[in-house]
Amino acid sequence: MDQRLAYPRIVPDVYRALGTVSRTLSEGAIEPSLRHLVDLRISHINGCSYCVDLHFREALAAGVAARKINAVAAWRETPFFSPRERAALAWAESLTRVDRDGAPDPLYDEVARHFDERERAELTFVIATMNAWNRVAIAFRQGASETP
Repeated sequence: MDQRLAYPRIVPDVYRALGTVSRTLSEGAIEPSLRHLVDLRISHINGCSYCVDLHFREALAAGVAARKINAVAAWRETPFFSPRERAALAWAESLTRVDRDGAPDPLYDEVARHFDERERAELTFVIATMNAWNRVAIAFRQGASETP
């Protein structure tokens, strides 16, 4: 699959701005291992090969066990995830598929049990930002690289 457009070169200011948001969130309250799991799950749902590959590698580098990374797509059926991680993954799925259930109150309440206000806000921006990156990468056919 050939990349359609070299968007970082064509709109460098926009590309840098979204990158700044991502970097700011990476220094925030959400622990890197959880952020990578959330990013990976969102990328699974959206079918973004570039981001699945990237966040798999980042999760490994952050010390997440390969078995856990592999189970992200089936997180509900495995014992590998904490209640905090489960709440974050459910919130990520709900917001990624917001047209289906509109971020229901019971789910938000569950997220609030595990995340303080700042963390809830940052987690929501992590999810929104990852969805933005997925949509851009998919639109312009930025696929996973064959080189490791």
